[in-house]
Parts: sequence; C-alpha cells; structure tokens
Amino acid sequence: MRYIDEKRIRGSRYYLLRLWRFLRLDMWRLTPEETPKSLRLFVGTIKVLYQTTLSFIEDNLMSKASSLTYSTVLSIVPMLAVIVGIAKGFGLQTAVREALVEALPGQAEQLNQVFVYVENYLNQVQGGLFIGLGLGVLLYTVLILIITIEDTFNDIWQAGHGRPWPRRILNYLGLFILLPLVLTTSSLMTILTSAVRTTILGDIAILHKLFNGATMLIPLVVSVMILVCLYMFLPNVKVKFVPALISGIFSGIGYQIFQTLYINGVIWISKYNAIYGSFAAFPLLLLWLQLSWTIVLYGAQLSYAIQNISSYAFGKTALHASRRYQDFVCLLILNRMLKRMDEGVRAYNIDEISAECKIPLRMSTSLINRMENVGLLVSVRYSDDGEEIFYQPAYSAERLTIFFVVSALDNYGPEDFRIDRRVRYKTVWQAMQSSRGLNQDIISPDTLIRDL
Repeated sequence: MRYIDEKRIRGSRYYLLRLWRFLRLDMWRLTPEETPKSLRLFVGTIKVLYQTTLSFIEDNLMSKASSLTYSTVLSIVPMLAVIVGIAKGFGLQTAVREALVEALPGQAEQLNQVFVYVENYLNQVQGGLFIGLGLGVLLYTVLILIITIEDTFNDIWQAGHGRPWPRRILNYLGLFILLPLVLTTSSLMTILTSAVRTTILGDIAILHKLFNGATMLIPLVVSVMILVCLYMFLPNVKVKFVPALISGIFSGIGYQIFQTLYINGVIWISKYNAIYGSFAAFPLLLLWLQLSWTIVLYGAQLSYAIQNISSYAFGKTALHASRRYQDFVCLLILNRMLKRMDEGVRAYNIDEISAECKIPLRMSTSLINRMENVGLLVSVRYSDDGEEIFYQPAYSAERLTIFFVVSALDNYGPEDFRIDRRVRYKTVWQAMQSSRGLNQDIISPDTLIRDL
C-alpha cells in the first residue's frame, strides 16, 4: 500500500514538472503555424494569462497599487472638489453625487463624509484669505495623482517617457470636463430605466425580471467603458482597441464581483469596530482602494500581454542579451532607419522595426529608448497619426559611422568616480579602451552605417 502511494506521488510530481516545463519553455516555442487550429485560442489564452500573472508579480505591481492607494487617499478630496466644481458650472453637482454613490455602493457612508469635506474645501478656496495657496494645493495634489497613474501605465507599456506637458494639461482638462458628464449620464440611465419599468412594462412579471437584469448591467457597462478608455488613452503608446476592450471587460467583471463581495463582507468586517471604533471606515477604504487598483493594474498588464504576446517568445532573455549583441541590434536598427529615410518613406515605429527585423519587442523597446537617451535617435509624431510615436536618426547619414555609434553607446553614463584611472590604474583603463577596438581586418570603423 505504501509502495502504491509513493508511486502515485512520483507520478503526480512527474506530471506537475511536465506542466511547469510546458508553461515555462515548451509553450513559448510553439508558433501559431505549429499549433493545431483547434488549440490556437486555448494556447494563446494560456500564454496571455500566464505571462500577465508572471509580469504582474515580477514587475511588483502590488507595490505600485499601494503607491496609487496612498496617492488616491491624499488626493481624493481635492479630486472630488475639482469634479464637483466643474459639475456646478453645468448645474450637475447633485447628479454627480448620486452617480458616485450608486457606482460605489459599498462606500456610501464614506462618500457622504467626503462630500462634506469637499464642500468645506470649496468654501475655503473660494472665500479664504489664501485663495491662491488653496488653488495651488488643490491642483498640485490632483496632478500628482494623475501623473502617478499615467507613469505607472507607461511603465507597464514600457513607453520610455510620458507625454509633453502641454498635451498632458489638455488631456487632463478634457478628463475633468467629461467625467461629470459621464457620471451624470450613468445616473440618468438608471433613472430612465426605473421610469420605463414602472410606466411602460406595467405588471408583466417576465419583462420586469428581464428589465431588472438589464438594469443591473448598467454599472458593469459604465465600468467597462471607463476602463477601456483608461487602457487605450492613458499610456503614451498606441494601444489597439481589441486588447483594451478584452482587458476592460475582464477587469470590469472582476471589479463588479469584488464590489459585490465587498458590500456583503462589510457587515462581517464591521466587527472590527470594537478595535478601531469610529476609525473603522478608514482601513476599509484603504482595503477597497488597494484591491481596486490591483484589478485595474492587472487589466493594464493584460492589455499589454494581449497586444504584445509575440514579444514574449524569448521571455526575460530578450532584456539580458550580451553587450555585443545589443550593439549589433542598435546598428541594425539605425541601418534600417537610414535606408527608409533614403527611400523617402515615413519613419518606423517600434512595432514596425521589430516586425521587419524580427527583433523581440522588449529588446527593441529597451534599445530604442537607450539610443534616444544617448542622442542617436529622436522621436517624432505625425498629425495624421495622433499620439503614435515614430523614431528617426538624430544625425545625418554622413556622420553616423560605426565608430561614432559604438563610442556614443560606450560613453553614455557617468564616469567621474574616484577610481584613479589616469595614474594608478592607467594600464587597466588603456587595456579596456584597446579591447573596444573594432576588427579592422573585416570592416573599417569609419564605415557609414547606411552602407552596411
């Protein structure tokens, strides 16, 4: 009997190891052409979910969710003050308040208290002695929150840098103007459906049940719409609609499930009142914010994985290529960009150069960002392509030689440390410099990159 149990354990361990090997290695070596058509969707889904979860853990997005939670707590009153202030201009402050309470039913008590703080805040800003200081603090805290959110999304998408400040300000102004209108529309939809249910449907029980089900979907639809817009427009890269939609639906459903569990669990958690007293609402708010941001960031990572799943073929290896291979890829990217300029064709974006040269997207993103920081590349935008970023060489083709590019990459970064390279360790420094020389028997270092 003991022998049979040990045999089962060994068999289970063997299958678990095989499953782990498949997830870590074998699955990523399967190309769509090698995968049976009946399994392509399944294998693709497993790849996306596995890589999303792995990247979520490795990129420490839980800590970023905690950072966003802190920023949100700091900015929640000023943020609502801005939204309510703009809503007052449209006469929609009551509708906005009702929409927020309906959208966050588990936070009704906290929201009512926050709105009291908001009214006091607005009164102080409007009539206080330090009106300029009050407005400055209000705008600063709100901007810090939005910039933190945008930078977190840019980190997930490896955008390299954020939007220019003029574009950021225009986007944020548009956001604050549209958000009260969206919340008001959501509230009006709820009121309209209730009116239709009571006046038009009459006493037909089946239609009442169907309509009640449709009414319950309104918060989900609004959540999905907001998340899709966040995933599409917040990162400083071009995000396709389908990945944003799938991630928005996934995160929206997850958020609504969490809301339901949270509302039902608040009653059970209320026993902590004996510990926290009147302070009990604050840890519950922190818990809700932390888990909400976790769901949102997981959805952002999911949208990145869906759009760029092909770039994970080499996993993290693409970010740890040898220095020699990285120099080779940099020269290759510059060579292709120069040839495209000679042809008079629009510049490459990262996806195009990666696909044409079969470079892993993560590697090309990292190296292009490095060459931009060095000053070898510049980013450009075309009016007909909106916010999509393209790259082209920063120097003329006659100046971009192999020696010039490799030297620029070598010399990027600080070298003013206290190691004595001029006297005591001069020979070591000279040996390093000579080892960086090119093999002139094969090609001259003065060769133009476009001639390769």
